[in-house]
Amino acid sequence: MQTPVLAFDVYGTLVDTQGVVAPLASRIGDDAVAFAERWRDKQFEFAFRRGLMGAYVDFFQCQREALDLVDQERGSRFTEEFKQGLMVVYRRLPAFKEVPAALERLRGLGVRCVAFSNGSRQSLESLFDHAGLTAMFDDIISVEEVRRYKPDAVVYAHLRQRTHSRPDNTWLVSSNPFDVIGARHAGLRAAWIQRNPNTPFEPWGDAPDMMAPDLEALADQFQVVLEREGKRRS
Repeated sequence: MQTPVLAFDVYGTLVDTQGVVAPLASRIGDDAVAFAERWRDKQFEFAFRRGLMGAYVDFFQCQREALDLVDQERGSRFTEEFKQGLMVVYRRLPAFKEVPAALERLRGLGVRCVAFSNGSRQSLESLFDHAGLTAMFDDIISVEEVRRYKPDAVVYAHLRQRTHSRPDNTWLVSSNPFDVIGARHAGLRAAWIQRNPNTPFEPWGDAPDMMAPDLEALADQFQVVLEREGKRRS
């Protein structure tokens, strides 16, 4: 029996991108949440567009380009020093509170845990060092290795090549519906982490194999799956 692989998306799944709200609020007050959400949306949009164009750059550059645009859109007039400070914050985002214990529990179930992200390996290593997650993963797999972005099918194929895993034994764990849909389209299994209970899953593409509000609940469900599949093979 091949060891199951759980490939975790990082931003918004393991670490809280709302970590940028506090420094933003120090400058723009109540507009901080809306600014942070718009900034994140534009990061994705720029990465997706670059992927379609075949014009790959480090995701860090997409983040910075998105910041510059939203700053212009909203007339915030941030200084270069403040923008650089916000970019530093993105490399020091906090882990969601249940993540360390849930990862330990999942590892204890005998699965391989890898990080799988649009971010560069350097950015992810910095992020995990700050969040105390480095020891939780068997590997860090970045899209920079193939110079494509999720949800390109090439990226999910690369994940399988790196982990030497079968599609039916490889799970994508993500809070981003586009990532889950991309993984399912590529033949992988997928779990959607619905961090916001008011956010519906996108009504197209393949549905996730599993849904959970956080990683603690995911560990509960995954333990049941392993026990059921273990009995089926015995």
